[in-house]
Amino acid sequence: MSHSRVSILGVGISAINMGQALAAFEDWIGRKEQHYVCVTPAHSVMDGYRDAGLRSIFNHSGLTTPDGMAIVWLLQLHGFRHVGRVYGPDLMHEVCRLSVDKGWRHYLYGGEPGVAECLKSLLETRYDGIRVVGAYSPPFRALSEEEDREVVASIDAAQADIIWVGIGSPKQERWMYEHMGKTGASVLVGVGAAFDFLTARKPQAPRWMQRAGLEWLFRLWSEPGRLWPRYSQYPLFVLLAIAQLVGLRRYPLGE
Repeated sequence: MSHSRVSILGVGISAINMGQALAAFEDWIGRKEQHYVCVTPAHSVMDGYRDAGLRSIFNHSGLTTPDGMAIVWLLQLHGFRHVGRVYGPDLMHEVCRLSVDKGWRHYLYGGEPGVAECLKSLLETRYDGIRVVGAYSPPFRALSEEEDREVVASIDAAQADIIWVGIGSPKQERWMYEHMGKTGASVLVGVGAAFDFLTARKPQAPRWMQRAGLEWLFRLWSEPGRLWPRYSQYPLFVLLAIAQLVGLRRYPLGE
């Protein structure tokens, strides 16, 4: 199953909505194909724009989903009117809901100490019958080769179908790319701060702000010191995206 991609500053965003994302998961797990999924807002596109190696990771994913509303609107302006936001916390909820009947097995990798275990408990409470087969919160430092082998062996032994990776972008994209195929999991999904949002460690923007494309403003207000470097890129993103849209700049995929 493949979907059209639209180059946004050279990052190939999958022209999909939530239903199509769920269908892709079902197809991959049913076929036991292995893919990773990048949930991609504008700041991640800017990271890919600046870093060719990271851009290649985005462009070789099974899906690089339109997370931010700015990305959704750009894809719609390119003619893909069906595109909708595929936002990490919402995707996680929808996949977990679907997985109860499908019997899919989940592994949670990420968050500060104790967060993954807390999220495991919350998901098991919310989705009766869900199979969360493991949870691990890695240290902020890089793992040694031996530690990494132990984690991979633990995930593999749990026989997970889906690994949810919540260690922040672009770290999680690089982790997924490097670990693709090292376990039997069909799908690795980078969901950024979803672990913190779903366990209420960080507040989520109201739905009206999300729909209006203002979630970034809410998050900047919540964590100005940490997030200012990220969101200060947005004016440049808008200028570059407009230049691409009107044909002043070209960003072919694969470059």
